[in-house]
Amino acid sequence: MSDVVITVRGEHETRIAPERAIAHLTIRAEGPERGAVVERMAALTEPVRDDLAARKAAGTVPEWTSQRVSVWSERPWNNEGKRLAPVHYASVDFSVTFTDFTVLSWWAGEVAEREGVQLGWIEWLLTPETRAQTEKDVATQAVGVAVARAEAYAGALGLANVSAIEIADLGLLSHPEQSPAPAPRMMMAKAAYAADAGGAPAVQLQPEDIVVSAGVEARFVAR
Repeated sequence: MSDVVITVRGEHETRIAPERAIAHLTIRAEGPERGAVVERMAALTEPVRDDLAARKAAGTVPEWTSQRVSVWSERPWNNEGKRLAPVHYASVDFSVTFTDFTVLSWWAGEVAEREGVQLGWIEWLLTPETRAQTEKDVATQAVGVAVARAEAYAGALGLANVSAIEIADLGLLSHPEQSPAPAPRMMMAKAAYAADAGGAPAVQLQPEDIVVSAGVEARFVAR
């Protein structure tokens, strides 16, 4: 039998517990006078900044950032379709990184009770080192799946020697002109949280595992 070309796809996926969390929150104020709204925003923001600075100094918060205050105005409509006096708004966003999820739970419960504070969402991440190693391992496993499939096809044809001649990310082998999805890829988990009226911590965090997956296309020749 002449050489047979075998083209296969290999995929692998793993789940790993998050190592870091980034909490996003917004502090917002509103009112009829622009200057008073900005002052109120500063008053609401100051204790949050001080608390985060103290936590970073203590080592419980590795990093935090905040953006400039955004100020804007809107003229709402009443039930009769008439424009009312302008309402002024001011807001500032914070991003806070945690590595201790217990500390995060207590902090989230405390900060969510502050006036003007909205706790948005929480991203669950891996450290760069863990992410790089996991992506490498997943890609290796995906290649192994492709090799195993090629060997199975060759064995079914009574061929014993299988050699790789091409391997690529998904979409590149058959359609080099198209941009494939990144491989490996990582799906970042987001937090689900619920208020606990019975006591602290007031926010119960339920992080999901982060999914890291990879896929390859490979072409082999079997003899």
